[in-house]
Amino acid sequence: MSTHNMTVRGALPSEPKAIRIKDLIKRALVYALLVLGAAAFIMPFLWMLSSSLKPGYEVFSYPIDWIPKNIRWKNYVEIWQKIDFLTYYKNTIWLTLVVTFNSLVTSSLAAYAFAKIPFPERNTMFLVYIMTMAVPFQVIMIPQFILMKNLGLSDSLWALVVLQSFSPFGVFLLRQFFMTIPDELCECARIDGLSEFGIYSRIILPLAKPALSTLAIFQFKFVWNDFLGPLIYLTSDKNKTIQLGIRKFYTQYGVEYGLIMAASVCALIPVILVYAAFQKYFIQGIATTGLKG
Repeated sequence: MSTHNMTVRGALPSEPKAIRIKDLIKRALVYALLVLGAAAFIMPFLWMLSSSLKPGYEVFSYPIDWIPKNIRWKNYVEIWQKIDFLTYYKNTIWLTLVVTFNSLVTSSLAAYAFAKIPFPERNTMFLVYIMTMAVPFQVIMIPQFILMKNLGLSDSLWALVVLQSFSPFGVFLLRQFFMTIPDELCECARIDGLSEFGIYSRIILPLAKPALSTLAIFQFKFVWNDFLGPLIYLTSDKNKTIQLGIRKFYTQYGVEYGLIMAASVCALIPVILVYAAFQKYFIQGIATTGLKG
């Protein structure tokens, strides 16, 4: 009996150690997979950065020369000289900021109504509105163009502002977040005499910073990188955006890949800065936005 007890007691300390080793192995495998995934995602950006410092004929050389032997900083000068890159940059910044701000306002107002104001067939209307996300852009592309032309907004940045300032995805995202905010807060505010807009602006919006930041990043990235919309509605060179301006490096004599990569790097900087500024709220918004309702 005593021998058996001694055997059991002797085995106990080794079991937690074995468990810890298994946990360490699992954690190491998870981190290894995460590192591989991060490397797979970041490699194209590193290749783009490396290619932006090369002459065009060296961009597709194999094996890849990650650090160019002859660094060509001139690429970052020529993109501003060969095309009106500054005008395209200004147009894109203005369009992106206006559309992002409008989307935050319109989406948050609609989301508040769908989440906190009871009215007949509220859920049905929300479902029908969200279903519009399933409609391909190619289906409504021509009707939208005809509408903008009849409104006199063709070849104008305002056409894109009108069309992109309303986001069904934004309404869905914010509505789901607003549903996680207790209704008791709104009821107490109504009892105290606060209007619906007062509840929206003083209670809901301050609590919704993570979700608003998440939507701002998504919308900023979408508008900044949009190519098809400006291609359809913008014809004058003075109204074009960065994505259309980069196409000018595709000439009838060839493609200037080094300049394209340099312009792409410059176009990527604002997106990185916006994400870095709102990263904390972005992660919090993704983690806390529930599927209630």
